[in-house]
Amino acid sequence: MSDEPDEVEETDDAAEEAAEEVTETETEEQDAEAETEDAEAEEEEAEGLQDGDFIRLAYTARTVEGDQLVDTTDEEVAEEEGVADQGTFEPRVIVLGEGHLFPEVEDDIRGKEVGDEGTVVVPGEDAFGEYDEEQVRTVTADKIDEDDRYPGARVQIDGEQGVLETIIGGRARVDFNHPLAGEDIEYDYEILEQVEDDLEKAKGLLGMFLDVDLEMWVETDEVEETRVEEPDEDDEEAEPETVTETVEKETLYVESTPQLAMNQQWMMQKQQIAQQVIDLTDIDRILIQEVLDGSGMGMGMGGMMGGMGGGGAPDDVDIEEALEEADIDADEIADEL
Repeated sequence: MSDEPDEVEETDDAAEEAAEEVTETETEEQDAEAETEDAEAEEEEAEGLQDGDFIRLAYTARTVEGDQLVDTTDEEVAEEEGVADQGTFEPRVIVLGEGHLFPEVEDDIRGKEVGDEGTVVVPGEDAFGEYDEEQVRTVTADKIDEDDRYPGARVQIDGEQGVLETIIGGRARVDFNHPLAGEDIEYDYEILEQVEDDLEKAKGLLGMFLDVDLEMWVETDEVEETRVEEPDEDDEEAEPETVTETVEKETLYVESTPQLAMNQQWMMQKQQIAQQVIDLTDIDRILIQEVLDGSGMGMGMGGMMGGMGGGGAPDDVDIEEALEEADIDADEIADEL
């Protein structure tokens, strides 16, 4: 009996395998070409400004209906609108992709270059939300300060901000919607520059969050750090070792001011604000410095030291006479103490 059919079958199998290998090779080559094309396309798309870039931006935002000013970095516009005394109006530093602008505005900026301008309309539902009739509620008038009991007054009730619409007897109708709810917002902007310097980045971020003019600078400091070094896995008896080493840290120094100390945003979110500055720049840590130069404190401190047995006032000084000359009421001081 002949073995010829088996040989034919083996030949057919080999041919099929060879054809499959060719097909797989072609598929791999096609996939590689597709990946290369995708990479090139992504590279082309990535031209211009992208997420993570710091830019200095000038803009003015107004409602589409009514042309009401919402926000501006232009001092002339602020003066024309009568709001120049309500803050500092100058181009602002923002970071693309960090939610510092409405997403529609960020989308329009991506891919553009320094010097480019643009206009974007942000729909009301994406800006300050849609107007919700259920957010207009009736409350007892007792919850509103007597000085604010008039239509149009901005009031705060149970932690919510609202606008008083009407007040009749002991009942008040308050609109808790955002004042710009339902309004489409038009942004006109110009990209002034891309910010590269860490100090300028930090100033821009802190200025945006706090709207406070602060003195700050960056220094490279040598700092001692302690870390735990795990032992070699092969040495079962070894224990973790504490190692102290000196490392360099880029430190942002910020000179504190009364405005910063009393800034509500800073008091409530200082850790989050500081963390964002560190995450988005090459700064490693932030030191807030309070400067006490002793101005105007000499007499008060001297009196305190004298009262505590220190070397403040000489023995031959008449304290009552000194208080009279300084126009200070001793009884008032006693009451305060």
